[in-house]
Amino acid sequence: MSKAEQLYAKILAELDMTRDPEDEELTDLIYRVLQEVSEQEHLTLQQKTDLGRELFNTFRKLDILQEFLEDDEITEVMINGTQHIFYEKAGQLFLSDKRFASREKLEDVIQQIVSASNRVVNEVSPIVDARLADGSRVNVVLYPVAINGPAVTIRRFSKQGITMEQLIKWGSVSPEIDRFLRKLVIAGYNIFISGGTGSGKTTFLNALSQYIPKDERIITIEDNAELRLQGIQNLVRLEARNANLEGKGAITIRDLIKSALRMRPNRIIVGEIRSEEAIDMLQALNTGHSGSLSTGHANSPEDMLSRIETMVLMGMEVPLSAIQRQIASGIDLIVHVGRLRDKSRKVLEITEVIGYQQERILLQPLFCYEEKGEREGRIEGEWKKVHDLVFQDKLLAAGCDTEGDPEAGG
Repeated sequence: MSKAEQLYAKILAELDMTRDPEDEELTDLIYRVLQEVSEQEHLTLQQKTDLGRELFNTFRKLDILQEFLEDDEITEVMINGTQHIFYEKAGQLFLSDKRFASREKLEDVIQQIVSASNRVVNEVSPIVDARLADGSRVNVVLYPVAINGPAVTIRRFSKQGITMEQLIKWGSVSPEIDRFLRKLVIAGYNIFISGGTGSGKTTFLNALSQYIPKDERIITIEDNAELRLQGIQNLVRLEARNANLEGKGAITIRDLIKSALRMRPNRIIVGEIRSEEAIDMLQALNTGHSGSLSTGHANSPEDMLSRIETMVLMGMEVPLSAIQRQIASGIDLIVHVGRLRDKSRKVLEITEVIGYQQERILLQPLFCYEEKGEREGRIEGEWKKVHDLVFQDKLLAAGCDTEGDPEAGG
C-alpha cells in the first residue's frame, strides 16, 4: 500500500460520515494527519504539499486524474485499467507513474464523471460517451468488456478556444487558405470537415466558426457538447441523450436536427455525422440553411462522400443516384484535415463539390498540401492552389468580392 493510500485510510477513519465536510474542514484534517505522520517519519515540505494535493483530489475531485486535467499542455489522457495511465503532451505519448489504488476507486471516478453529464454506465450499458465540466470529451468502457479493467479516454480541448490565427502560427493552415475560407463561411457555403481520429476536425470547426456573422441564429447539435463557437450571441446548443435504464427517453441526433429546423436557424452545425442522421443533415442543407457546417471521419474527401452515402442508406432505402444528387446539391466544400507522422495537424486538401454526372459526384481540388521533406524531425511543405472556385454565386449574392477580403460581420 502506497503512502497516499495509507493516509487516505487514516483520514477516512477520522471523517464524520454522517455529513459532508466543508473544503476547509477537509483540508485542515488532511494537513493535521500529514503533520502527525511527519513527526514519526520525515516528510519534506514538498512531499507534504504533493500528498496534501493528491489526498484532497481523492476526496473532492477526480483523484489522480485531477493533476492531468490541471496541466493545460496535456491534450489526451488514456487510462488502461488501474495499472497504466498514458498521456499525450506536445504530440508525444508518455507513461505516467501514477496508478489507481483499486478498480473500485477508478469506477468511483468514472461514475462521478458520467453522472455529471447525466449519463449512465454499468454492466448492462458498459460503454458511454460523456464530457467534463471544461468540455473535454470522455469515452468509458467498463470491465469485463474492457478485459484489463475499466478503460477511460479523455480528449482535452483548449480552454480559451483555438483561433484561426493560432492555427496559422502553428503551420496547420496558410494565410491564403484562411482568407479563402473566411469568405466562404461569411457567404454561406455548406462546408464539411473530414479527417481521421485525432486529426483536429472539432478544433478546426471551432476556429472556422469565428467567421460566422455575429447577427445570425445558430443551432449546434452534438452527441456530447464540445463545440465552443466564438462570439455568437443568438446560439442554441442541443445535446443528444441516451435511453434510460428502461430503454426509454432517448433523444437522437436525428430528433435534434428535425427540431432545429423548427427553431428558425440561419445555420445548423452538427458536431459529427456518424449514422443515419446524415439524411436529415442533407435535407437541412438542401432546404435553405446555407452556411451549415459538420464533420465526419474519413480518409479523404472522396471517402467522406462514400461514407455519407452509406450512412444515408442505413436509415432509408432510396436509389443511390438520388442520394448522390442530394449530396452534390447540399455540400459545397470539403476541408480534409490530417495528422502527419511528425504529429502535426494540417489542412491537407480543400475540395469543391462541382456536380453530379454519369452516376458519380464530381469533385475538384482547390488547395492541396505538398510535402517537401523533413528538417529536425518536422515535416516541411507548402499549400498549392490547384483550381479556382467554380461556383461563386453565393459569394456574389453576399456582396463578397471574389478576389478581396471580406469583413466578418454582424
